[in-house]
Amino acid sequence: MGNDAIATFSDKSLSRDQAIQRFRKLLYAGFDVPYIGRWVLGRYWNNANEAQRTEYQKLFEQLIVNTYAERFVEYSGETFKITGVAPAGESDSMVTTQIVRPNGPPVNVSWRVRKVGADYKIIDVVVENVSMGVTQRQEFASVIEQNGGRVDGLIQALRQKVGRAG
Repeated sequence: MGNDAIATFSDKSLSRDQAIQRFRKLLYAGFDVPYIGRWVLGRYWNNANEAQRTEYQKLFEQLIVNTYAERFVEYSGETFKITGVAPAGESDSMVTTQIVRPNGPPVNVSWRVRKVGADYKIIDVVVENVSMGVTQRQEFASVIEQNGGRVDGLIQALRQKVGRAG
């Protein structure tokens, strides 16, 4: 999947929009985006009503697509090398990889994977020992707290970040 993502953005015959659409499909094929969105919102998920949850999940997906599409657009010539697999907790595994770069040291990336139905889905990415899920959760909690504990404050901030009017 990592190689597919890099190949998508290395393919200069694709328009940016086509590459992003292809990346969105890869994202949903390999990541449990709804689970990640709920987990990142943490305890505030229970405080949100159904309309807030729905809008938050859409904005969260757009944020992930925008964030990672921007990073992958800059990649060229990198390859993934799987370096190991180890159990993580009762139901997860950590797949360790290196992104081998032609102009720089390799980047260590671990992927927390969980069986979801008949498939395996990524539920967290750890880059150089920093969990993207934990980092995002802390950022979102901080925004909510700065807005008096209101999920609407986070939703408004996400709207601005992904460029959607409220």
